Amino acid sequence: MDFHFDTKAVNFPRKTKGDTVSKVKPIYQTSAFVFEDLDDLESFYEGKKDYLYTRVSNPNTDDLGMGVADLEGAPKGVATSSGLSAILAGVLSVVKAGDHIVACEDLYGGTYSLFAGELPDFGIEVSFVDFTKKDEVENAIRPNTKLLYTESVTNPLLRVEDLQMLSEIGDKHNLVTMVDNTFATPYLLQPYRIGIDLVVHSATKYIGGHSDVTAGVLVGREDLLAKAKAKVINLGANLSPFEAWLGCRGLKTMSVRMERHVRNAAFLARELKGVEGIKNVYYPEYVSERGNGAMVSIELDEGTDVKTFFKSLDWVKIIPTLAGLDTTVSYPIGTSHRTIPESTRQKLGITKQLVRISVGIENENDIVAAFKQAVEKSL
Repeated sequence: MDFHFDTKAVNFPRKTKGDTVSKVKPIYQTSAFVFEDLDDLESFYEGKKDYLYTRVSNPNTDDLGMGVADLEGAPKGVATSSGLSAILAGVLSVVKAGDHIVACEDLYGGTYSLFAGELPDFGIEVSFVDFTKKDEVENAIRPNTKLLYTESVTNPLLRVEDLQMLSEIGDKHNLVTMVDNTFATPYLLQPYRIGIDLVVHSATKYIGGHSDVTAGVLVGREDLLAKAKAKVINLGANLSPFEAWLGCRGLKTMSVRMERHVRNAAFLARELKGVEGIKNVYYPEYVSERGNGAMVSIELDEGTDVKTFFKSLDWVKIIPTLAGLDTTVSYPIGTSHRTIPESTRQKLGITKQLVRISVGIENENDIVAAFKQAVEKSL
C-alpha cells in the first residue's frame, strides 16, 4: 500500500518482529557488531548479514537514508556526515578525473567552493551557467560532460528551478542530473519522481529540523547509490548513529513543521512587501500545491543601515544556517556566499543589503513585528 506523505514520514522504520521490539528505534551507538565465529563473520561478506562496522553501515544511518528515499519516491538512500559530504559522494559517483560538470551559477556558497576550489584538484572541470536559459545550459555541454547540477529552490534568492527542463536535457544528452532539494524538502518537491537521477539534502536543515544535528542524505538511482555508498565508506564520510537517530526523529515531524514554516513564510513575505526601507522581497511564486517554502530573502534599501537592522532584531537570532524551529537571519555575503567572487555575487544580485530569513514556527504576527521594527530603526 502506498501511504500519503504525512503517514510515511511518521511511520518509519516499519514494524519489526522480535522478542523485544521498542516503539522507538534504539540508538545503535556502537563502532562494530559481534559475530559468533568465523563462519558467522564470513556471512556478512556473503550478503547474509547487514552489519559489520559502523563506518560501513549501521541500523540508524540506514533508517535515515531509506526514510528520506521513501519520501522522495527513490529506491535507495545513504546518510552522510553533512550536506556537503552527500554532495561530494553523489558527484563522485558520476564523475572522475577528466570529466566535466555543468552547474547553475546561483549555488549555495559551500557547494560553489567545493566545485570551484576542490574538484579541479581532482581533475574535474566545472562550468557555471545561467540555468534559466536552456540554450546556455546546452551550449555548455562538452563531449566529456557527465553531470548537470542545480538546486530545486536556489540559495539565497529563491529561484525555482525548471526541473522538468533539466531532466529533458539530461535525457537528450545522456547526462546524469543531480538536484539539491534542501530548501524545498520532499514535503514540497520530489525531484526523483520528475526524472532527476540524484537528489541531495542537507539533513542539518529541515529534515533534522531542531538545529541539533549535522547530516546529509543522498537518494536516487540504485546503480549510482551503490557507487555513492562506496565513496561514503572509503572516504570516511559516514554519519554517527546518534546523529542519524536525531535525523530520524526530526523526519517524523517534518510535515507538521513544514506546514507551519511555509504558512508563516508566505505571511511574512506578503507583509514585508511595500514596507519603507525594503527594496525587494524574494519569495517563490509557485513551488508546489503544498506551498512555496519556508525561506524569505529581503534586500534593504541603500538608505537602510544593514548593521543597525541586524542589531535591532531583538529576539531573532543571527546565525550562518537555517531551518530550525525558531526564526533566524543570516547575512549571505558574510557567511554562506562569502567565498563566491564579488563580481559573481553582484551579477546574481547577492548584495551587501541582502538578508536571508529562515522563518520559524512562532506566531506569525510576532515574526512580522520583529522585522518591521528592525527596518524602522534602521532608516
